[in-house]
Amino acid sequence: MTVIDPETQAGWVPEADEVDDEEEMPLSLRLSIADTLTLGNATCGFMAVYFTTTGILIPHLTGSQESGMARHSAATAVILMLCAAVFDLFDGLVARKLRSSPMGAELDNLSDLISFGLAPAYFVLVYGMVADDAHQRVAALGAIVVLLAVVLRLARFSCVTMKDGVFQGMPSPFGALTVVSIVLLELPFVATLLAILGTAWLMVSRVEYPKPRGRLAGAMLSWIVLSMGLLAAWAFDAPSGQLLLQTGCALQLVMGAVIPLFATARRVNNFRDNRREARAAQP
Repeated sequence: MTVIDPETQAGWVPEADEVDDEEEMPLSLRLSIADTLTLGNATCGFMAVYFTTTGILIPHLTGSQESGMARHSAATAVILMLCAAVFDLFDGLVARKLRSSPMGAELDNLSDLISFGLAPAYFVLVYGMVADDAHQRVAALGAIVVLLAVVLRLARFSCVTMKDGVFQGMPSPFGALTVVSIVLLELPFVATLLAILGTAWLMVSRVEYPKPRGRLAGAMLSWIVLSMGLLAAWAFDAPSGQLLLQTGCALQLVMGAVIPLFATARRVNNFRDNRREARAAQP
């Protein structure tokens, strides 16, 4: 017959629990599928900066006249930002369906800062250096405003709790795509700068934007794929490629302007409805 000392048993059980906790802690810090998609987002943002530098900025500084190379590199950089937006869209969906690690939220903010803050701001900076009618220092100021707007927006997103289904301020992926669309439209410099500053303001504003879920997520994905096609047609100098690109960029700007108007109109209507209900409830 085996005799078990109660004191020994009581001292052994907590020790086993402690060992289990120590073994489980590293598991909770392992990357999940959603985290891997988030890292893909960051990689696309970094590569967008790379192609903007090697294909647009360096040829300009070295006096290269290969406009086709610059066009291909600009299209590649923007397509990579679009790919980053796809990763950003799917990492949230996967995290809700499966799980994300405790690092998920931090990884998402850091990746968004690279892909939708640094990459578009750098795109604006390089535009100010290579465009004929641009002013380099003023463009650099615009690029800083874009970067700081994304930093402030991401920081506020981490601190402010919004009602389910909406964002406060233009989402950074949408803002980044709007900024590069403004540059690709090749408007006069003053109009380009004002539109970029307006987009940066929308990102830090209190305007409510719907979260891309369900049909809206599908529509957003379809729009991204269409934008990639337009960029590819422009990059390879397809017939009417320039016109197709400008049409797509103009539609991006229209959506960026119309959504806040609809959101504002909805808030005004809700306010009016609440006042009517309050008056009706009064004796």
